[in-house]
Amino acid sequence: MQNTIFLNRQLKVIAPEGNQTLSNTYVATALKNLEGLGFGFSKELITRVQTMSELSFFKFYKEILSSLKQMVGAHIRHKPMYPNFPSEVMEMDEATLYVNAILHYFTLEQPVKAIGERSPLVHSKELQLIQLGTEMEFVELMTGLMAAKTSISPTDKEDLTWFLSTYDDTEQVLPKELPQKENMAFIIGTLLRLDKITNVTATAYLKTATDILRLAVALSDGDVSLAEVTRFRSFKNRERRFLLAAMELCPSLQLEDMVRYKNRWIRLGERLHPSAHQRRYPKANTAFNAMRNNTIIKTFNGRIEQLLEEKNISEAIALLTSRPGEFARRLDHLLRLADQNNHSQIGIAAEFEKVVSEVSTPVLLQVLAHFRHRNNAQDLRVFFPKGNVAKLFGKHNTLDPLSELVCQMMVSICESALRQRFSELPPVGKVFIDDNLTRYPVPFSQRSASKALRTLSRGSQLPLSDDDIVRFFVWWKEGKVNGKETGQVDVDLSAYFLDENWAYKEHISYTNLRSDYSFAVHSGDIVTAPRGASEFIDVNIPQALKEGCRYVMMNVYSFSEQPYKDLPECFAGWMGRNDGNTGEIFEPSTVQNKWDITADATIAVPLIIDLETRMVVWTDLSLTRGLSTANNIEGSHSALEAVGKAFMSFNKVTLHDLFRLHAESRGEIIEKKEDADAVFAEYEGITPEAIEVIISEYLV
Repeated sequence: MQNTIFLNRQLKVIAPEGNQTLSNTYVATALKNLEGLGFGFSKELITRVQTMSELSFFKFYKEILSSLKQMVGAHIRHKPMYPNFPSEVMEMDEATLYVNAILHYFTLEQPVKAIGERSPLVHSKELQLIQLGTEMEFVELMTGLMAAKTSISPTDKEDLTWFLSTYDDTEQVLPKELPQKENMAFIIGTLLRLDKITNVTATAYLKTATDILRLAVALSDGDVSLAEVTRFRSFKNRERRFLLAAMELCPSLQLEDMVRYKNRWIRLGERLHPSAHQRRYPKANTAFNAMRNNTIIKTFNGRIEQLLEEKNISEAIALLTSRPGEFARRLDHLLRLADQNNHSQIGIAAEFEKVVSEVSTPVLLQVLAHFRHRNNAQDLRVFFPKGNVAKLFGKHNTLDPLSELVCQMMVSICESALRQRFSELPPVGKVFIDDNLTRYPVPFSQRSASKALRTLSRGSQLPLSDDDIVRFFVWWKEGKVNGKETGQVDVDLSAYFLDENWAYKEHISYTNLRSDYSFAVHSGDIVTAPRGASEFIDVNIPQALKEGCRYVMMNVYSFSEQPYKDLPECFAGWMGRNDGNTGEIFEPSTVQNKWDITADATIAVPLIIDLETRMVVWTDLSLTRGLSTANNIEGSHSALEAVGKAFMSFNKVTLHDLFRLHAESRGEIIEKKEDADAVFAEYEGITPEAIEVIISEYLV
């Protein structure tokens, strides 16, 4: 498991050093097999495995091979409905395609046809080299993940659970600070359940009432972001006593904090029985009584809202300076009110500058990006709500412009504060920053990110390979999940084509297996998958551009409406091909990215391709049922167009911005990469995929 985690995250492995000489035949055979998956060993790793015994090497190789197959989606057999896709579908007449589809729906059988010979694969993808890692590097990876300044993903939590349950003396590697509250609740909750942390140590991380609520949610396997309501489980006696004691010792157990989630505290009280322990925990019992008895509590946000409604800007600012983070979030509203009521916008900026040093780095970066793009002409304002499902909200932009001078002041204030903060970190020397990093947003939130071969933040723009054909794929399986049968599962792969104005051009789906203009083709609709099923779509980029297509959105629908989280397995991805009829239909070495679809949703919109710029925009979005009367692409046209347009208009702070601020504060930016002490680039040094490093070391 350790090497599986290391491979997925950093393409590194730990290989034990032996004292023997392994035959080159074994090494060469292993490397040839890995080459078929698109991977190879670095020189250092080859040297290390050559010292291993045959038995040790076979065990090591078997684990590596299994992990890599899982990473690219080659661990199962892909069998499309039409085995000679794409030529078979393109050559077949409409009547035969229609009859085959009807028979398949009635009998669940696939058309029987001999599989023709396919020419060898025409492709030359550069191998990804697996590096030799160390035990210390792995531990640093895990501890860095725990110290993240932003929310972590479900995959991160799985890996941390394994690490915390496997490693001894976890309190020794536990960071002194767990700055992100959601992560703190998950980590401390995991250690408590594993009985690998003392009550004293655990309680020290709980600073507020909401911290304790999140911990209770974590112990109940709920949503620690608190975006969704959690049904609390029955706690053990020792857990009840711990939570009540934590409330009693909490340095900031404020009723104002509790009333934000009043009903959840009432439900939690029903599980903790505070009145039965009121002598021992009187402070906790009093707090629960206040929630149950509807005690009127004036809240900070309530006072701010009242002052803003009264347009009492001066008092609102005076109050907000006590909570700089909230001040930062309300800046735009304050500046608009000032503009409308003859107050000084520059004065508001000056007041914010006095407390800016107390605002967290992620918030400052987002404020910076907001004011940098504040007056850009755009139809939509876009929001990612917190929670475990990757949703996107867009609303029409009705904000009046702000003074450019004030916007520039806000950007300058944020940048100055960040430079000052970063200057206190260790120097980085000469720094090279790749201009391509302007295409990658800073990963502020990973709580709903999918597990992927290449894990990136939403909005990242990845260059396509030079191939003319993009091949989308999806694989899913029916079966049993948590003891419950899924029943028949029908997952549909679709592609949605739009012109440069985001107007509909064409779609490819189970109702339209091939384009009228011959630029796209579907492998055939499979409606049940007891042993697993695959669907593919080929998109010919030059032909699609010739017909006026600018964007293509990949979509995966659960037509039978089971949420993806309730399936034994479902994953998707894309490949690059020069000729769709050469090689096997699924060639692991051509996989550009593969990800697991596990959201509590029935529609996935993982990516948008800008065919003109040949960029893949990573969206990783999930939508719930309710867009139309049928859960398919035909019923979702307007929603998909809105999603695409909203996502492409989203303004964000980039990794180039972040690394530039670090370099300007504690180093020297240079033009030649070979002369640099630190490299920040698309494929070298600190890359966009080094999310664990970015969120723990650069968002300080």
